[in-house]
Amino acid sequence: MKYRTNHTFVVCAYKESPYLEACIQSLVLQTVKSNIEIYTSTPNEYIFNIGKKYHVPVYINEKAGGGIQADWNYAYNHAKTDYVTVAHQDDIYDKNYVKAFLHCSKKYDDWTIFFTDYTPIKHGHSDKRDANSIIRRMLRMPVKNRKKADKKWRKKSILCLGNAIVCPLVTYNKKLLGDTVFTSDYGFNLDWDTFLKLAERPGRFLYMDMVLGHYRVHNEATSKDFIVNHNREIEDRSMFEKFWPKWIVNVIMLFYRYAYKTYD
Repeated sequence: MKYRTNHTFVVCAYKESPYLEACIQSLVLQTVKSNIEIYTSTPNEYIFNIGKKYHVPVYINEKAGGGIQADWNYAYNHAKTDYVTVAHQDDIYDKNYVKAFLHCSKKYDDWTIFFTDYTPIKHGHSDKRDANSIIRRMLRMPVKNRKKADKKWRKKSILCLGNAIVCPLVTYNKKLLGDTVFTSDYGFNLDWDTFLKLAERPGRFLYMDMVLGHYRVHNEATSKDFIVNHNREIEDRSMFEKFWPKWIVNVIMLFYRYAYKTYD
């Protein structure tokens, strides 16, 4: 396969998501063309037909059953470019995401992850007034100054009151990170724990304060399942305890539970 740029979108497709085609379309329509690959552990005609329609190769993870972590690592490891975005099948990317990434990443060579701002899609419409999005934007303030975004305390500070990084809008620098970047034991907070591990390592968190993607909120999302069975609350508490004593965590959780209402 001939690669267009040194960047690849790896789309982790699961079963028959009605939003997969919209995601692929947003990647195909990038103003700077990049590589697109679909990975799945649940192969079916629906996924293959979308891949065929948009001339996107589909790769099958034969070792199904390893969960999100295994699927993400398989897709991430398989990509042959130095820069990889693990795209989520439900989400939509702004047409200038790759252009913005390439422009921003040229200025630094020590970055581990690049990420941007977002707005959620609720009931088919972009919600610019979403409270969670506004709070996350405020939490990312310490890394807006890119010159200082290599400081460990700055990187950790955007994670200590919740995960301020939106996972689908993250591009990973494989040159510095190597393979198998997802090593967390969490089911829901796999991304939050991964970012904390990366914050502990040398390397800059490269943040572009622009809305370059849209995170879809819907009742079929995995996030909804983790809220309903209370596993998200268990994992959130565990993550906060990595930063704070338990009595402070108890206070934080009194307010943090309101974030779960996003899926009400």
